[in-house]
Amino acid sequence: MKMTFRWFGANSDPVSLQQIRQIPGMTGVMGFLDYKEAGEVWTREEIGAYVKEIQNAGLECEVIESVNVHEDIKMGLPTRDRYIQNYITTIRNLAEFGVKVIVYNFMPVFDWLRTDLHRMNPADGSYSMYYDERELQGVDPLELVRNTINNANGFSLPGWEPNRLAELEETLNRYKNIAADDLRANYKYFLDAVIPVCEECGIVMACHSDDPAWNIFGLPRIAHSAEDFEKIVQLHDSPSNAICICTGSLGSDPKNDLPAIIRHFGKMNRVGCAHVRNIKHFNEREFCETAHLSSEGDIDMYEVMKAIYETCPDIYIRPDHGRMVWGEEGRPGYGLYDRAMGACYLSGIWESLQKG
Repeated sequence: MKMTFRWFGANSDPVSLQQIRQIPGMTGVMGFLDYKEAGEVWTREEIGAYVKEIQNAGLECEVIESVNVHEDIKMGLPTRDRYIQNYITTIRNLAEFGVKVIVYNFMPVFDWLRTDLHRMNPADGSYSMYYDERELQGVDPLELVRNTINNANGFSLPGWEPNRLAELEETLNRYKNIAADDLRANYKYFLDAVIPVCEECGIVMACHSDDPAWNIFGLPRIAHSAEDFEKIVQLHDSPSNAICICTGSLGSDPKNDLPAIIRHFGKMNRVGCAHVRNIKHFNEREFCETAHLSSEGDIDMYEVMKAIYETCPDIYIRPDHGRMVWGEEGRPGYGLYDRAMGACYLSGIWESLQKG
């Protein structure tokens, strides 16, 4: 296991590489060029400068997140081939600088969704992201986009890039004629094009699950259960076609047995990496993100880490979304303090598994 931290870059992330380096057990970052639009090529010059900065700080950059798939690929439009070629060029460029895993998703329009980015926990005064399906009733998707961007403390949010969402209304109308099987067929077309390149370059594509784990606004979503992931790994049978286990997004549906999912795909060698976090359920489709400690939420972190240890111990892990604590202000979900505490907690579980 390699413990990593998500980092958005020196020009966009208030958390510095020096601070990340000081977290015990931290080996590297899961990187992200947050200014790149979906469909754009990540150039060798950009990647090289970014990776060099990380390495100069004494950290690794072997995982890259959010190389976003252009919506035309998901919708199967005639323009998709051009964007797939751009994606292939990006894969080759990333591999040249030592990247081994690319985390991405195939969610239509919205990469993730919360109804509140900064809700106070009355028990301790911390702030975290919150979801309540009832708060979406009667809300127009365009209004939701505006509210989300306006409540992000001035930071960019992965999957909520304004330019990509500028044509939201037209995109939503197109999806009215796309069923889950259609989306899955378009997904296979994409994988059939990129996975052979990944095999050649030594790259693993790790699909992130839908967040939350159900359909929203009538859009088809095809990656939020064990059954969904089984279909995904069968779309193109290759170790380079893997999944990213996100305990928070999969765990938003209490029916998902997280340790069982990890063990199943871990034994298949199809887990590329893991985002580990905890959430607390209140009612059906209502939850908040909590501290990583098992007792703070409804996910058993010990059993999650044990499943990883037993079936896919060599993967990259990062503590996922954290609360805002101790007066910290920053990008929602991506403050320093709570994620650093989460990393130490997860590393402590790992040490107990190794020595037990």
